[in-house]
Amino acid sequence: MRLLKKALAVGLASAMVFSMAGCGAGSKGTTAAPEATTAAETKKEEASAETTAEAVKDAVGGDVADKKVGISIYKFDDNFMTLYRTELQRYLTEDLGFKKENVVIQDGKGDQAEQTNQIQNFITQKYDVLILNLVQASSAPEITDMCKEAGIPVVYINREPDTQEEQRWSDDKINATYVGCDARQSGTYQGEEIFETSNKGDINGDGVVSYIMIQGDPENVDAQYRTEFSVKALTDSGMQVKELLKQRGDWDQAKAQQIAQDALTQFGDQIEVIFCNNDAMALGALQAIEAAGRTVDKDIYLVGVDALTEAVQNVIDGKQTGTVFNDHFSQARTAGDMAVKFIKGESVDNVNMVDYIKVTKDNAQEILDKLK
Repeated sequence: MRLLKKALAVGLASAMVFSMAGCGAGSKGTTAAPEATTAAETKKEEASAETTAEAVKDAVGGDVADKKVGISIYKFDDNFMTLYRTELQRYLTEDLGFKKENVVIQDGKGDQAEQTNQIQNFITQKYDVLILNLVQASSAPEITDMCKEAGIPVVYINREPDTQEEQRWSDDKINATYVGCDARQSGTYQGEEIFETSNKGDINGDGVVSYIMIQGDPENVDAQYRTEFSVKALTDSGMQVKELLKQRGDWDQAKAQQIAQDALTQFGDQIEVIFCNNDAMALGALQAIEAAGRTVDKDIYLVGVDALTEAVQNVIDGKQTGTVFNDHFSQARTAGDMAVKFIKGESVDNVNMVDYIKVTKDNAQEILDKLK
């Protein structure tokens, strides 16, 4: 895991250097995923993050206490983003020293027009930095230009703008950055979890892994990469695959339940694997699987992404084959650190990636303990 180093001036005669746990999951365009993060590495990173937070708070405490942070989340009722924003708010106020009243978090309600209006209000009220989880990542150029004109730096999180937009920030020296995980890695880990089963996902032994894919939003880059690279991990390992169905579930549990229910009715025992772009949809798929009298890890496999507490418990209980920990702790802390760097007038890389962690029965209890 590469370490980013930052020097923070304290007074006129001393300086402080600290390490930040923001690591790359591969450069843009790279298809190979890094090795899975080990338990020892995770503990080391947590200790490093605690040291980092203390260093930041000691170095800039008084300087950020009165700074205002405007945060807009694409919608509050998203399970994963609820975890993310809770940790982000905690980290900004408890660890970095921002006043609670100066950290304002708003609900985009899944409506880009609504969210754009929120951002315009933040700009009018002269917030010092914005942290944005866009409803539509394609809106990034417009939002970036609004913030640039107002002289307000922006940290994009979770939903990644395209490569061209990110490159523009670097080329034009725009104070914008993206903090997230490389979704190719999460998809790869899903495929590996299937390949690592006793029959490599080929339950009926016909030499082909037959699957259905329940996507999030197909326009979202995370959904695109998770869809592509979960299957690619199998084919790269020499497995033949057959897609029975690919359907949009919009990250929603109820929609995924209906999709899985209809697919199980239509395809029956042909379905050997259900890939879900997130755990909320995996929970919905599990309801349909159980209602159809099927049993996960015996006559069907099920994988998701995010490592929601319920999903991780299901991995432990054998009700979900695996998931991938979308590390909201490290992402939220990195986003907070980038906001502070912008406030201090320091240079920030245009992209800051954090690793996913593969979750199987071998480490699920450890991940669950961390989440609790």
